[in-house]
Amino acid sequence: MSILPETGYLRLSHIIGDKRRTPAIPAIVPVSKSAWWQGVKVGRFPQPVKLGPQTTAWRVEDIRELIERLGR
Repeated sequence: MSILPETGYLRLSHIIGDKRRTPAIPAIVPVSKSAWWQGVKVGRFPQPVKLGPQTTAWRVEDIRELIERLGR
């Protein structure tokens, strides 16, 4: 798992990873984009925050909580 900042926001590519980028971004939660959005819809994954008209992100604190919950 990559090292997460204490606070801030993460874009989806930083959560589910992106092998096409150089360098590749490793997945924190290894699921597909559609599986992630389905999980958000049903409440398994945290709700996003809109930072702008075309910018969606998740609070680092919410992702840390998700990792802890999935690890149990």
